Amino acid sequence: MKADNVLYLGDNAGEIAFDKLFIEVMQAKNVTFAVKSGPILNDVLMKDAEEVKMHEVAKVISNGYDAPSTVLRKSSKEFIKVFENADLIISKGQGNLEGLLTLNDPRIYFLLMVKCDMIAELIHVKKGDFAVVNRTRNT
Repeated sequence: MKADNVLYLGDNAGEIAFDKLFIEVMQAKNVTFAVKSGPILNDVLMKDAEEVKMHEVAKVISNGYDAPSTVLRKSSKEFIKVFENADLIISKGQGNLEGLLTLNDPRIYFLLMVKCDMIAELIHVKKGDFAVVNRTRNT
């Protein structure tokens, strides 16, 4: 409720309706929803955001790169500016966790289903568990 600028990193195209509902329920002042710039696995793209009318609840941008993770050094200048100015970052999916976890950024909350033993061990859960992870606050 205290965050003025929220960045929501989308993941799976099949979850975008949930993402839209979650953003509506959050009632944050300024939400930006980031999609991948091109097809990669089943990740959410601009066309998926358009289909569910994500623009009704958030500004929609591309991260500028088509990897199964968010890779800041490869992302667009527009995305980096939004990332740097966000008060809260909601990062969906294990791929985004793998790309951003080492930042130890207290603004980032990772929402994911743990798909491998290595990540399960790293964040102290079981493979197959759903988790919310914030490395610097240990939640």
